[in-house]
Amino acid sequence: MSAADSRLAAAVRGRDAAAVGELLAAGSDPDALGEDGLPLLCAAVASYDVPVAEVLVAAGADPYRRLPDGSTPLLRAVDCGLVAGVTALLDGTGPVTEAAVRAELLDRARQWHATGTLAELRRRTGAPGPVVRVRVRDANAFTDYEQFTLGGVTVREGHSEILGELEARFGIRTPFEELLGRALASPGPEHADWWGSFIVLCRRGDDETWGSAAALRSHPDPLRRIFAAQLLKAVAETGPYERRALEIFLPWAVEEKDPAVLCAVLNGLTDHDTPEAEAVGLSFLAHPDPDVRCMVPYTLMLSDRLLTTPVALDAVLTLVRDEDADVRRVAGAWLSEYPDNTPEIADALASLLGHEDQMARVWAVHGLAQRDDPRCVAGERLVGPLEREEWPDTWMLDGVRRYEERLRDGSARKL
Repeated sequence: MSAADSRLAAAVRGRDAAAVGELLAAGSDPDALGEDGLPLLCAAVASYDVPVAEVLVAAGADPYRRLPDGSTPLLRAVDCGLVAGVTALLDGTGPVTEAAVRAELLDRARQWHATGTLAELRRRTGAPGPVVRVRVRDANAFTDYEQFTLGGVTVREGHSEILGELEARFGIRTPFEELLGRALASPGPEHADWWGSFIVLCRRGDDETWGSAAALRSHPDPLRRIFAAQLLKAVAETGPYERRALEIFLPWAVEEKDPAVLCAVLNGLTDHDTPEAEAVGLSFLAHPDPDVRCMVPYTLMLSDRLLTTPVALDAVLTLVRDEDADVRRVAGAWLSEYPDNTPEIADALASLLGHEDQMARVWAVHGLAQRDDPRCVAGERLVGPLEREEWPDTWMLDGVRRYEERLRDGSARKL
């Protein structure tokens, strides 16, 4: 291995996408082999390092390169259940035009999906166990994956999502019921399989998809109704279905008895700034389920000045005093961004400075600082330690500093 290849391999092992990019720009070979004799792209795939894989492919690494065991880096990404990696490798090389390559990718994904991730892993490794099992959140924080390690091999349970992605890219229109079945086989709405089916159908967004989803409104299975509500909301946001969605969600919310489904239906109403949607939302102000009460603020109508009616504002102020901590946190977050400066709102925010949830305290301090309320200074000390580098946007965290600057230059509002 040359010195340049060694440096590139070290950067790949170190998961340093920036360094990998610099070395490639300086002339390193994107198809360089590692110490195991495999392309470095395989190392990135095996370590689930999508950013490094993207940089390598952008520089010319070949995801279709046939390896000694007959696989390719792309097939290995399928085997790993690395959804983002599969899409990154496909996006980086353009459409797959060879029928044999398409068939091979589909067959591999279908094998994992049909057998089941853990069962297929056992079959491939021949290892009896024990299995190390962890739950992994994806990089975009949309979905969860079950990750299994057995016999030195690690895979993630993303094969159903990969199969749906490949089918859609290759022009295969998988029936609605089959995609729904894949979603329902998952542990729930946050799982990758649910998300994968949802995304395929959402992109499809046609009358057939709309009708199939709408028909699930009266299905006895609550999970089917949740899937339908989520899908109808998403399709209405991107297609010509806004009015039809309102006509479905308004009576559905009134009739729905399951709290989890009702939350999904109310979420569908949040896209509709109408008196009817607000009236339905306010009707759940005293609902026994706190998750339902959490949805109420987001159903309220807002004017051009982002203000709502006095009745609706009183409802949110009522929720700030709710017995449930999550309801109080949601109401506080809503109020912190509300542009009205009435003393009742500031007092409500101040009441949350001792909230048990740190994010609720952050929202409260932010809202008070926005209003030039001096209670934000003492409130900031109650927030507790924060890892600022973990925040993509620190605007909220700097509210007290901006308030103190306004105090010094005399531009702070007089309370």
